[in-house]
Amino acid sequence: MGVRKYKPTSAGRRQSSVNDFSELTDKRRKPTKSLLEPIKKTGGRNHHGKITSWWRGGGHKRMYRVIDFKRRKDDIRATVVAVEYDPNRSCHIALIEYADGVKNYILAPSGLKAGDWVESGQKVEPKVGNAMPLKSIPVGMDVHNVEMTAGQGGKLVRAAGGSARLVAREGDWATLLLPSGEMRQVRVECRATLGQLGNVDHQNVRIGKAGRKRHLGRRPHNRGTSMNPIAHPLGGGEGRSGGGRHPCSPWGKLAKGGRTRARRKNSNKRILRRRRSVRYGQVSLPKK
Repeated sequence: MGVRKYKPTSAGRRQSSVNDFSELTDKRRKPTKSLLEPIKKTGGRNHHGKITSWWRGGGHKRMYRVIDFKRRKDDIRATVVAVEYDPNRSCHIALIEYADGVKNYILAPSGLKAGDWVESGQKVEPKVGNAMPLKSIPVGMDVHNVEMTAGQGGKLVRAAGGSARLVAREGDWATLLLPSGEMRQVRVECRATLGQLGNVDHQNVRIGKAGRKRHLGRRPHNRGTSMNPIAHPLGGGEGRSGGGRHPCSPWGKLAKGGRTRARRKNSNKRILRRRRSVRYGQVSLPKK
């Protein structure tokens, strides 16, 4: 796994780099058709046609790879057929085939390659790629694709290079240290997959030019200070100005330091330590 740099034949090439895809089994391999679904693009608009998520639109056409986040086919070994690229997520995916002929896609952990086998169940061998409940996983191991509700499917730690650590287990609850630094409790019946997710160098890839962002479906993101005062609170002024106030949205809501998480989430009470937040240059730990 690594990052490859282009020859500096232009300004965009000089600044950009790409993944070398050395973890993939075959770069020219086509995805399994039975596990593909079409994606309808919205351009960030809801069913009324109103933009609810800005700066989205265009991009290359994609097909969705159906991922098995639940891993409920217990006590049947599956052979890894190939590790493939997925345009819909930062980590790679692995195509596995069970002994009864069923094929599925799973998130590919680091070190998993074609020819290996994986398994899921209540008490399987604690090796990379195997899925089991948190009550069966040895304390101190790294996990990913963690469920928040048993049987719901993995919700936590699904990005490239991500891993959570099982730091403690007491009664019906297991304590996890998440990549963000947050420490939270999850029921021991919830399943997780062992190992760290692959494509670790994803964070080191440099986009390099605006065109690559457009290929990813991201439209230009205008600064508030470059707008007219009627369009944004930070707009206007002679020449390039600093805005004259703290960063905010077009409607005046402060953009930095405020919490965006709902206060009345049921899972809030299971957070033992929140991830660190920055409020105008001062680092503070939010209250539990």
